[in-house]
Amino acid sequence: MSRDWVRLGHAIEAARDAKGMTQVALAAAAGVSESTVQNLEAGKERQRQPPSVKKVEAALHWAPGSADAVLAGGEPTPAELEAGRAPHGDGTAGLPLRIVQELSDGPLLDTTVLPLSGDSRMVIVVKGTPDASPDQIRRDLIAWAKAQAVLQNLDHGDGHSDTAN
Repeated sequence: MSRDWVRLGHAIEAARDAKGMTQVALAAAAGVSESTVQNLEAGKERQRQPPSVKKVEAALHWAPGSADAVLAGGEPTPAELEAGRAPHGDGTAGLPLRIVQELSDGPLLDTTVLPLSGDSRMVIVVKGTPDASPDQIRRDLIAWAKAQAVLQNLDHGDGHSDTAN
């Protein structure tokens, strides 16, 4: 049976694009090099399936065996998602899917951790609009600075926060 590596390359690229991921982001999520992702997307013919294919398959949230299905002319199968939470192994394990989607869209602008009562804390991730102009990013950061000032003035235990850019 013939394997269609070009078809697999197109499927990987389409899935990556649909998730708003760059090749660098997919490589990081899969634990492979950017050149590995580039080679897979280029559809380079291979005699054997490299181990990196399974890693990319998992990073794209495809069910095990999806790459084999695509190579044989089929379609990838989305991984089973338990209770509406992200699959394990991609750095978002256990997060609700709507949060995973929000984290994947747009540039990261800032993060902060605000203490609540006891050992509880609130984690805030500020994302910008995908393809935002520098002016829009500046406006977003100004809006975030105002919101952050309000949040830090609320009664959150000892009132301290840890901000990282």
